[in-house]
Amino acid sequence: MSLAFMHFLRLLALFFALSLAHSAWAVAPFKVEDIRVEGLQRVEAGTVFGSIPVRVGDTYSDDKAAASIKALFGLGLFNDVRIEVDGRVLIVVVQERPTVAEVTFTGTKEFDKDVLIKALKDIGLADGRPFDKALADKAEQELKRQYINRSMYAAEVVTTVTPIERNRVNLSFAVSEGDTAKIKEIRIVGNKAFDDGTLRGLFDSDTGGWLSWYTKSDRYVRSKLNADVETLRSYYLSRGYLEFTVDSTQVVISPNKQDISITINITEGERFVVSKVKLAGNLLDKEAEFQSLVAVRAGEPYNANEVAQTVKAFTDFYANFGFAFAQVEPANSVDRLTNRVEITFKAEPSRRVYVRRINVAGNDRTRDEVIRREFRQLEAAWYDGDKIRQSRNRVDRLGYFKDVSIDTQEVAGMPDQVDLVITVSEKPTGSLSLGAGVSSADGLGLQFGFKQDNAFGSGNSLGVEVNTSKLNRTLVFNTTNPYFTDDGVSRTIDVYQRTSKPYVDTSSYSLVTMGASVRFGVPFTETDTVFFGLGADNTTIVPGTLLPTAYSDFADQFGYKTTAVPLTVGWARDTRDSGLVPSSGRLVRANGEWSVAGELLYARATTQLQQYFPLTKKVTLALNGEISWGASTAGQTYPLFKNYYSGGLGSVRGFEQGSLTTGNQRSEGSVATGGAKKVTFNAELLSPLPGGGNDRTLRMYGFFDAGGIYGPDEMIALGDLRSSVGVGISWISPVGPLRIAVARPLSKFDGDKMQTLQFQIGSSF
Repeated sequence: MSLAFMHFLRLLALFFALSLAHSAWAVAPFKVEDIRVEGLQRVEAGTVFGSIPVRVGDTYSDDKAAASIKALFGLGLFNDVRIEVDGRVLIVVVQERPTVAEVTFTGTKEFDKDVLIKALKDIGLADGRPFDKALADKAEQELKRQYINRSMYAAEVVTTVTPIERNRVNLSFAVSEGDTAKIKEIRIVGNKAFDDGTLRGLFDSDTGGWLSWYTKSDRYVRSKLNADVETLRSYYLSRGYLEFTVDSTQVVISPNKQDISITINITEGERFVVSKVKLAGNLLDKEAEFQSLVAVRAGEPYNANEVAQTVKAFTDFYANFGFAFAQVEPANSVDRLTNRVEITFKAEPSRRVYVRRINVAGNDRTRDEVIRREFRQLEAAWYDGDKIRQSRNRVDRLGYFKDVSIDTQEVAGMPDQVDLVITVSEKPTGSLSLGAGVSSADGLGLQFGFKQDNAFGSGNSLGVEVNTSKLNRTLVFNTTNPYFTDDGVSRTIDVYQRTSKPYVDTSSYSLVTMGASVRFGVPFTETDTVFFGLGADNTTIVPGTLLPTAYSDFADQFGYKTTAVPLTVGWARDTRDSGLVPSSGRLVRANGEWSVAGELLYARATTQLQQYFPLTKKVTLALNGEISWGASTAGQTYPLFKNYYSGGLGSVRGFEQGSLTTGNQRSEGSVATGGAKKVTFNAELLSPLPGGGNDRTLRMYGFFDAGGIYGPDEMIALGDLRSSVGVGISWISPVGPLRIAVARPLSKFDGDKMQTLQFQIGSSF
């Protein structure tokens, strides 16, 4: 076929197309008398009329027709749009896109279908929405991306579109997931100062272990690998390798998409020592204060962490004076001949600002006031970095949120004003606590507790505790309002009933205690709270067989029914870095109780200290010490029912809960009735489970416990302490912290009741 003939055919086709469009595009302008819409099924006519730039009475033109077609296609509701003219009537002919009737998935095991439906909805594909082939292709790619994020590179997705009646379609995604790709090799090339094992031990990604099914550490995730590379960089930079670089990171997947090899090429460079540290810039005439904030020391290896710590300390110090945008830049002067570096911190405060507004975001459930009342930075006040940090930490310590962040935003046109945006990510605030112990004498005993810390988003807590043991039954209700007053005074109310029956025999004696108390907490400083309160309780000895002599003597002196009205006072300070998995910090408590009315007149006190030491990045040493003491205040015998108990979870593991006896009780061979004095010491060494990587939510620990109970007239003798050692597992489970311990006694006495296996959900030590 000649080129001339082909050219003729193209001209003929163009002429034919123009002739077809003549009715819409070659019409002389006229005044529109009516507009009709044809082809609508679900779309309202008003949607069309509101979108086109032509109205009855307007002058029709080809430009307005083109604009109308463009506007209607822009709605995304139509496959085809035409403009026709019938005399002075404008006819808009549309062909609606089919509507998605149902989206289904087959073959999806890795994901809950609700997760996939939400992912597709986020890109615009859902039941009831117009179907678009391009959107379906995008949805298919989104599904593949979801699987790739979980290292399932072999996943295949086939999309099927099935037309049904009334211009609708069913959309089906058939997924062949395949196996999960695993990291088979991690190589670090170029390291000389540190061996491969040391460097790979820094990573959260690894080649797997026996716990990989839980930690998923052998799954490749790009963001996790990036974090590992930054950890590697930080490791070198904090040990003097100022010019350390990561040259490349190579990730290779095998042809079968099952194995992943990672190679990280690095250049260590030389190790540098700090020769001198200088300050420059506007230091607000407070050079001595700034100098005290410098963490870098001359003569020591260069440490990027110390440099960053100094920069942060400087900016935080500026912020305390309202300078929210202070600039602090460390400048390094490197002498490569001697491998020494001189660091100059150049600091400028920039401008001083005040806070215009504080906005709260992310709190779908928690009320704004619950968050705002924790703020120490006020609106319309000068920007104060210290108060903002306090505010953030106070909100975080509420325990209602997974993440809390505060961002500073400049106000357009107002260089001296900023807005603060506090963004929270809420988490479930209900907690379930379970406890159990197995002994040959009493079998299995269960404890149950439920607490809602943020009831109805109010910040108040509600709780219940139940013990279903066949020997000890407990029912406790409590509620706390952390802002009973606007000044932050808290109020806690407890109502309880406890029944103790030391023997299974139905005719044996029992003890029944009922009471209530109210306690107030007054914040004296940001870290110190003082508690005081008042309570009343009634204890009844129900006579029966096997009643110990101690209870008979008590009843002869005080009666079978006794009451007490105790006043309570306490103090607490908590500086731990985490309430669930602390690795540093301290918790100090002191509580006192003084009964001023009723048959039982006494005083008692408890002090507790917990200290956490981070031995390494993975290993933590935890110490706990507690001393309790009680005495009569009216010349009477110290009340038996106010004794302390020890043994089991929370004190000396390996012994039955509350079973430890005093020296006199051992000599009498009677049931344990506690003592007026108690001493407890615990030491734990915690580390991630082998094969668990750096996951701190699942850890193993070894422990040493020691403790004892003493009567009011007995001296505290270390030789009378029971002690045990053991190992256990700690897991931050979805229902709370779970701890399982297997213990072996080191020192015990005849008649002691042992429990080798114990577990608990909801508390530490």
